[in-house]
Order: sequence, then C-alpha cells, then structure tokens
Amino acid sequence: MQDRDIPLDSWPRRAALAHFRGMAQPAFCVTVPVDVTGLRERAAHHGATPWLAYHHAALEAANGIDAMRQTMHADGSAVREFAVIHASTTVLRDDGSFGFLPLPREPSLARFAASGKARIGRVRAATGSLFAGDEPGEVREETLVHMTALPWLAFTAFNHARGAGDDRPKVAFGRFASAGDRLLMPVAVDVHHALVDGVHMGRFFEQLQANLDRI
Repeated sequence: MQDRDIPLDSWPRRAALAHFRGMAQPAFCVTVPVDVTGLRERAAHHGATPWLAYHHAALEAANGIDAMRQTMHADGSAVREFAVIHASTTVLRDDGSFGFLPLPREPSLARFAASGKARIGRVRAATGSLFAGDEPGEVREETLVHMTALPWLAFTAFNHARGAGDDRPKVAFGRFASAGDRLLMPVAVDVHHALVDGVHMGRFFEQLQANLDRI
C-alpha cells in the first residue's frame, strides 16, 4: 500500500470536512478505560515493558483505521492518506524535563520494544531542546500520532494541546487502577472531526483492546 491523495469531489466525508475544518476548535476527545490485566507479564515475554506494549497496541490500532492515517492538504484541495503512520511520545528526562521520542511503526512487538528501548535511553539522557536525542530517521512529522503517558494519574478526562492546522491524532495513557479483579487504564484519544467521527473512535478502541488482549 502507498500514500494516496483522496479527491474531495468523490469523498463521502467531504461535507463533514467542509463543516468542521474552519471551526476554532474542530477536535474532540474521548476517554475510555481499557483492560490491562496481566499486561505486565504478557509483555515481558516479548521483551517489552507495559509502557512499550500499550504504545505498540495503540499504534497498531491507529494504523488499522483509515481515518486516523489521513491529513488535510493545507490548501484544502484534497486529503492525503498515508500507507503507514508512526508514533511520537514523551519521555521523562533525567533532569526532570521531558523530550520527544519517535517510535517508528513495527508490527512485531519484540522488534518495536528493542528499537524503543535504545531510543528511550538517548532521549532520557538528553538536555535542552525537546527534540534532543530524537533520531526519527525516515519518519516524517506529518505521519505521526502524538502520544503521551501520565502514569501518576488515573484520569477520567484529558485535553491535548493542539496548534493551528494540527490534525494529527493524539493519545494519552493514564495510571493503572484496580477495579475488582481487573486492572484498568484510562486512554484519551483526541482527533480532528473533519477527518474522524465517533464510529472511527469506536473501532479504534475495539481494536486497541483486542491488541492488548493478544499480547
């Protein structure tokens, strides 16, 4: 599969794009608890931490949703759909600041974890620029899903920072919390409504849970 441009005159969602793209606040965010019971033990079999495992599960889920692989052309002439999207997340640095960590898409959790661990070390030790230690390689900024983790908070709602013209999906992971005999984690997903609807969010969370369960 290759990147492709979708002409608006033949796109079923062209009316939704026209309606939402000019709004001052065109994004919406949904927070859902997902079941992570036993994730720590299952992830270890792949050489992954739970942190890497849920990033991988979310990135794979996003790649399975056409709408989450799309971006709007700046001139409004078309929508670009990427064949593959990647992740950028935040890492707490040794000096108390944070930096951005690129996580290229890799269908194998074991390979994703091995690559991620090496990258985490570089970003954690870096100082200064948010991008210090960031080595994205061939990953392009426009193909990124922006992610972050807040392991200190089992939040029930979350707002992501979003700049002008930013239509990239954004995902936040919260603290694990016990619920009876299960372990739950809040996940907040923020999307641009010109590209993504509620039905896409439903499919994303369904796939995310399936990915977590099969680790």
